[in-house]
Amino acid sequence: MFNALVVEKDEESGKTQAAVKQLGLDDLPQAEVTVAVEYSTVNYKDGLCIGPGGGLVRKYPHIPGIDLAGTVETSSDARYKPGDKVVLTGWRVGEAHWGGYSQKARVKADWLVPLPKGLDTRQAMAVGTAGFTAMLAVMALEDHGLKPGHGPVLVTGAAGGVGSVATAILANLGYEVAGVTGRPETADYLKSLGATTIVPREELNETVKRPLESETWAGCVDAVGGAMLARVLGQMKYGASVAAVGLAGGAGLPATVVPFLLRGVNLLGIDSVMQPYANRLRAWERIASDLPMDKLEAMIQPATLADLPQLGADILKGQVKGRVVIDVNA
Repeated sequence: MFNALVVEKDEESGKTQAAVKQLGLDDLPQAEVTVAVEYSTVNYKDGLCIGPGGGLVRKYPHIPGIDLAGTVETSSDARYKPGDKVVLTGWRVGEAHWGGYSQKARVKADWLVPLPKGLDTRQAMAVGTAGFTAMLAVMALEDHGLKPGHGPVLVTGAAGGVGSVATAILANLGYEVAGVTGRPETADYLKSLGATTIVPREELNETVKRPLESETWAGCVDAVGGAMLARVLGQMKYGASVAAVGLAGGAGLPATVVPFLLRGVNLLGIDSVMQPYANRLRAWERIASDLPMDKLEAMIQPATLADLPQLGADILKGQVKGRVVIDVNA
């Protein structure tokens, strides 16, 4: 028997309830690899799946947790053998499939990547989908020409999971980082990660009538979307790129095409869920080499399975700072 956070839904009221319960191996879905989970983490999607579901969960009872890291127990796939350390992010695990908020998980071998050298499973979950997405965003900006010395790089939602890791990686690579936050109390935290400038959210979250403003940013990792993304597009330098990773400020984009046509601005969509295996390996190797572990440690908020119902509610309200690491065996 093992512990897992199980979300159940009352069919009459439509309400969900999450609680730690005991399950057996026979309860797990069929797949090639059984993993003894050591750590997971909390992302915005997890908050939805722990709570109302957000349309992500297909059927109940359900085990959320879109990320997991641990040790292979059994495998019918030749790529993995018992004792191998592995990481899983994406592939709709924790949404359409049972996820990482459990001491055991059974998953497809195609969904796993080997734990990169230089990281342990706890660090890998401090990174998680948020940090993996941040690295994909930085790689995309670099692939489109961004280099240190081109000017300041803007990170919106900087105190959140994606923003925290993006700030630390960019600063470590030698970029001048401007962090946008609506929480003034996080300024010291962002500066400790390497941000050189703090931009209050209210300076950017209003739509302006002018489609172009002064050329300010050499690049941007945007976790907010909505009116802020529209505003930022008009402030990008000529030929600069914005990597769009989230929609905390809304899915709409009240923008014009003028920045694309007159300044050659690029809007790069970053998807972490269905990312091909080769690019996953590339991103995880870059994380191991380019994310300072002391900065990662400063982001970590430890928690247990029992803490998850409250953490799920908190992240939906934007009240989680940095990276939460769930020790599923605590």
